[in-house]
Amino acid sequence: MEECGLCYQFMKEVISLSQKIIAYLSANMTTYLQAVQTHLMISIQALWIAVMIGIPLGIFCSRNEKFSKYVTGWFNSLRIIPSLAILVLMIPLMGTGKTPALVALTILAVPPILINTIAGFAGIEASLYETAKGMGMDEKQIFLKIEWPLALPLMLTGVRTSAVEVSASATIAAYIGAGGLGNIVFTGLGLNKAELLLIGGVSVAAISIGAELILGTVQNAVTKYQRD
Repeated sequence: MEECGLCYQFMKEVISLSQKIIAYLSANMTTYLQAVQTHLMISIQALWIAVMIGIPLGIFCSRNEKFSKYVTGWFNSLRIIPSLAILVLMIPLMGTGKTPALVALTILAVPPILINTIAGFAGIEASLYETAKGMGMDEKQIFLKIEWPLALPLMLTGVRTSAVEVSASATIAAYIGAGGLGNIVFTGLGLNKAELLLIGGVSVAAISIGAELILGTVQNAVTKYQRD
């Protein structure tokens, strides 16, 4: 009987919470969609900038071992700093708002892309270069036909990792005024409203999982020839 009572109480709370979620979304759908859009836009922008920085810098580092040690050491040190700490450090430097949040998220997104790019290019066997040169290929042809295709899987893995990290960390970016789904989460924490925490948390999780699935599909499609 006691177990039945607990199950009944649990179901009652679930139904009540579901009703609150539906009521909130019905009354605030525009606000919710704007939060999702803001979250997606700042995540995509940060990831794009990180790709534009991480891949060229990674290629350069793979060709310059001494420079690579300094760059990878610096970016690796950034990876051990909590996301919130980097975001907070932006406040005295750039104030609050979307711009400092974008800079902070870009800093968080660069290391996986950079390190995987370096690993992808540095891991190519020297015998492949010798074979390519023996076939009469110049540096441009070697890069486009040998290096880039072989390094691409690891580079895409770095992009996938960064995409998941950025989409999750963008929630914390609301702490410095970036907006997005983090506003809903922090409002839920402040007002002790579980429905807001669920709406914000589940939405962020869905975006992160979606990013992983989409980029995973792209990676499988791009590298299909290597598996055939």
